[in-house]
Amino acid sequence: MFQDKTLAFIGAGIMGEAMIRGLLDRDQVGPDQVIAADPWAPRRAEVAERYGIRTTADNREAAEAGQVVVLSIKPQSAARVLPEIRGHLHSEDLLISIMAGISIERLGDEAAHAAVVRAMPNTPAQIGQGISVWTATPQVSEGQRDVAREILAALGQEIFMEDERYLDMATALSGSGPGYVFLFVEALIDAGVHMGFPRRVSEQLVVQTLRGSLEFAAGSDKHVAELRNQVTSPGGTTAAALYHMEKGGLRTVISRGIWSAYQRSLELGRESS
Repeated sequence: MFQDKTLAFIGAGIMGEAMIRGLLDRDQVGPDQVIAADPWAPRRAEVAERYGIRTTADNREAAEAGQVVVLSIKPQSAARVLPEIRGHLHSEDLLISIMAGISIERLGDEAAHAAVVRAMPNTPAQIGQGISVWTATPQVSEGQRDVAREILAALGQEIFMEDERYLDMATALSGSGPGYVFLFVEALIDAGVHMGFPRRVSEQLVVQTLRGSLEFAAGSDKHVAELRNQVTSPGGTTAAALYHMEKGGLRTVISRGIWSAYQRSLELGRESS
C-alpha cells in the first residue's frame, strides 16, 4: 500500500513520533520513505538518530517530498504552517491533519488542496493502544481512505465518521480522555496513601484494578451499569463509596468537564484562524 510512497510528517512531536514508530514497527514503510519537519534542531536530531529517517526544518520541503503529508502540529501553528505548504502539494497527494479544532474546510482552503483527512487520535497511540476518529473530503479516493486507515491503525483502533461535527466531540471525549483517566487514577492513589498504603503499593493496586476492570468491561456483553451493580452489595463498602461520589456530583462534574472541552475545541478553530 505504501510502496513507492513517501510520508511527510510536519511536526515531530509526541503524536508525530507515535505515527512514525507505529508504521516502522509494523514494517509498513521503511525509514527511507519517511521525512519529518520540525523547527527544533535537537528534536530533528533525536528522531533522525532513533528511526533513521530524513528530517528538515523546512515545511515546504517536506510537503514537496511527501505523497502523504501529515500535519502533526498544534492547532495554534495552523495559521503559520498552512500558508507555508500552500502550492507545495501535488493534486494526487493526501493531506492528513490531527490538529484539534481546525475544520476540514479550512484545511483545504488554506492549503489549497482537495483531498483532506481530518483525524483525532489520543496519546495511548504511543503504545499502539490509541483510538482515532476521522473523516474525509469527497475528493479522497477509496485508495487514499485505505492509506489513511492504515496510518491510523498503526496507532490503535480507528473509527470513520461521515459527519465532521463528531471530530470536535471526539476531541473532548477520547482525545482529552486520557487526562481525565489519569486524574482519576491519581485521586485513587492519593486516597490509598491517605489510608496508609505506601505510594508504590497504592499505585500498583489502582493501576491493576483499572486495567483489569477495563479488560473485563471490554470483553463483557453486559452494560457497564450492570457490571457496577455486580460489585455493589446492598449496604456494602462499594455502595457507601458510590453514595458519596454521587452525592458529590461526580457524574455531573465529568459531564460538564467534557462539555467544556468540546466548547474549547470549537474555540480553538476560531482562535487559530
